[in-house]
Amino acid sequence: MSESSVIRFPPPLVRGDRLCAIAPSGALKERDRLKAGLAVWEAQGYPVDLIPAWDAQHSYLAGTDAQRRQALAQAWQNPDYRGILCVRGGYGGARLLEDWQWPAGEKWLIGFSDVTALLWSLAGRGIGSLHGPVLTSLGTAPDWAVDRLMAAVEGRPLPVLTGEGWGGGVARGILLPGNLTVASHLLFTPHQPQLEGVILAWEDVTEAPYRLDRMITQWRMSGALKGVKAIALGQFTDCVGNPGTWSVGEMLCDRLSDLGIPIVANLPFGHEPGNGALPVGAMAELDGDRGTLTII
Repeated sequence: MSESSVIRFPPPLVRGDRLCAIAPSGALKERDRLKAGLAVWEAQGYPVDLIPAWDAQHSYLAGTDAQRRQALAQAWQNPDYRGILCVRGGYGGARLLEDWQWPAGEKWLIGFSDVTALLWSLAGRGIGSLHGPVLTSLGTAPDWAVDRLMAAVEGRPLPVLTGEGWGGGVARGILLPGNLTVASHLLFTPHQPQLEGVILAWEDVTEAPYRLDRMITQWRMSGALKGVKAIALGQFTDCVGNPGTWSVGEMLCDRLSDLGIPIVANLPFGHEPGNGALPVGAMAELDGDRGTLTII
């Protein structure tokens, strides 16, 4: 995507707006954590309704594909709801995109990890969303992450995120944050957003370095990284390899440092309590020398 690409963001939320919660991916296991996440939103002045079938289970999925598609469609089309909160990640979001057409309009969709499939699909339609804590992770979020989440949906400026700069200078582009594994499986499908001119922002969890290496190699060999302006790397939680092999940081450096583009690592977003919200489709600047990610 270029700077001229049009990404429409939903109108900012106002305290008192009603939201809804859906489970588009894995089956719910952490009911106490769900309650804690709902309490955070409600304490900020946002009432939240749980869409029917949020607690359904179909093997490892939160209900059948038909149930989860119906919940997503109901949440999207109900004018009473200004935003959609995802209960948890896991797996299953991409299954909803088979034979799926987004209804007209736009509203906030908030989640990360497996929800990447839905966030990136929306970006491909020119609709912005928010890569941020799901309900089952929000209850343990530090105050700064909650404040950043609220600022993002309420249209307030977001503080600069700081990580470890690997050099490469400065680049501006449309930000595409997401889970590396999920994003890799969207490549060359109808739901892959345009990658030309973007800043990729990757995170992941419980993937061995060699598996992440395999994914990045696919990005490289397929040409998907051609035209990407910069890469921001978040938290790669519990991504541990065999003794005597590369750490995840060493692998990422080996596979990315020759691209000649700005790279910043160890930014505070991903599968840790400090999961800084990132608008999907916003203009951003990545400074590989100073180690900063700025939403413009």
